[in-house]
Amino acid sequence: MRLHHVQVGIPAGGEEAGRRFYADGLGMSEVAKPAELAARGGAWFRSEGGAEIHLGVEEAFAPARKAHPALAVATVDELERLGTRLERAGFAVDWSQRHNAEAFERFHTRDPFGNRVEVVVVVTRE
Repeated sequence: MRLHHVQVGIPAGGEEAGRRFYADGLGMSEVAKPAELAARGGAWFRSEGGAEIHLGVEEAFAPARKAHPALAVATVDELERLGTRLERAGFAVDWSQRHNAEAFERFHTRDPFGNRVEVVVVVTRE
């Protein structure tokens, strides 16, 4: 079994801000929603590795401040490049927990709606 997608809530009308973060900031590709679901609003994004994040409109929206998707990159260099890319796009990147786990390095950020997103790389230490 593998994870297909994670749905993240957004407020009505948040699609363009979501595109700026998930496509422009994280470098994910937008994928077309099926016609019967497109009428609900939102947007879907896919990483090169196939992981998807679906933005779903919630009427009574509240950001996910603790629960979050964690997206994995292949190298520490890629992690650093992505953090820099997000910062240059105007998104805050929190590196304070970068080295607090033995098996990986990471940073946290928030999408334009306040939802927490983690980006992680598995590392081997000798």
